[in-house]
Amino acid sequence: MGELFNIDNKFFQALGKLIDCIVVSILWLFCCVPVITTFYVAWQSATVPGWLICWAVSFLAGPATTALYYTINKVIRHGRSYIWKEYWHSFRANFKQSAAAMLILFGICLFMGMDCYIMYQMAAAGQRGGKLYIVFVVFIALLLVWGTYLFAYIARFENTVKQSFKNAALIAIANLPWSLLLLALLAATAFLTWIMPPLALILPAGFMLAANLILEKIFRRYMSEEDIAAEEERNQEFYN
Repeated sequence: MGELFNIDNKFFQALGKLIDCIVVSILWLFCCVPVITTFYVAWQSATVPGWLICWAVSFLAGPATTALYYTINKVIRHGRSYIWKEYWHSFRANFKQSAAAMLILFGICLFMGMDCYIMYQMAAAGQRGGKLYIVFVVFIALLLVWGTYLFAYIARFENTVKQSFKNAALIAIANLPWSLLLLALLAATAFLTWIMPPLALILPAGFMLAANLILEKIFRRYMSEEDIAAEEERNQEFYN
């Protein structure tokens, strides 16, 4: 009976991790509210000014996503420090780089999305060339995977925005099977959120946790033995 109410047993540990995932998902959603709102308005209005405003505020999603990955990796995966503290630490520390990266990435996605929409309308009108919209759909999907690598890379390594884009792309291409799995997980997350909106309170962290399990194994291949040893030592010191 004493073990049942022991806060250190597996049930309470799992419950604590679940609560942490909900909290960090809420923090991510809170930071992304302006982006989500302007995206919805732009989608409904389908006007150029609407999409420009959406692009202008999209920068907030960059540091928010970087902080989400950083917090998942440090707090939820390795049990170091606290959700609130580490999330806002990463948000501030990586703000400029992540914001610039998101403006670039989202700008490319919007450009591809406009081309995709035009081609789709051409296809709907019976024009053969309009079938090229499928190509743009594929490009947008690849950009989303690239973005997953990019913001995780920014959360884990120090580099310039240009070099981060380059390295994230090279790593994604070099690990294509894992990249396709990440795309499938991202699509499943988006679909589940669409059919059951309340899941948005847990799925951002759920997806990022799954991505973290994959990406950390990949990133270790590109880290020096000294960096790996230093990180393991930091984790061990915290646990002790």
